[in-house]
Amino acid sequence: MTEQSVSHGLFELPLRVYIEDTDAGGIVFHAKYLHYMERARTEWVRSHGIGLRDGLAENISYVVQKLNIHYAAAARLDDEVVVTAEPVGHGRVWMDFRQRVIDRNDGRLYAEATIRVACIALDSGRPRRLPDSLAALLESCVG
Repeated sequence: MTEQSVSHGLFELPLRVYIEDTDAGGIVFHAKYLHYMERARTEWVRSHGIGLRDGLAENISYVVQKLNIHYAAAARLDDEVVVTAEPVGHGRVWMDFRQRVIDRNDGRLYAEATIRVACIALDSGRPRRLPDSLAALLESCVG
């Protein structure tokens, strides 16, 4: 279940819910949806040839600055889900994503979020400009 799908903007990452993702009742623990979304954003960047490890070597890191999430239904142990990541806006030092976790088979919505990720200098934690390659990618995806 690792085959991912990417268009220029919308990225889809299929995942399976494992026991480690769930509470004692076999329901996905609420914070795990954030892990899924983080993974999808990271894979979106990677799918466009931008290396995060290279960024670390250049004193670049990324942090979630804002998050708004809605939990619509509970995913459960062994469910197959698709996690989307779609850039919807950007500025000099930030990028916004719309993300969803949906059932792979019937499209039922489990969770959706808007997430702002800020670019920072790793050594100081202070805001810094997005790398040119990432800024250009965002410009081509969302204008």
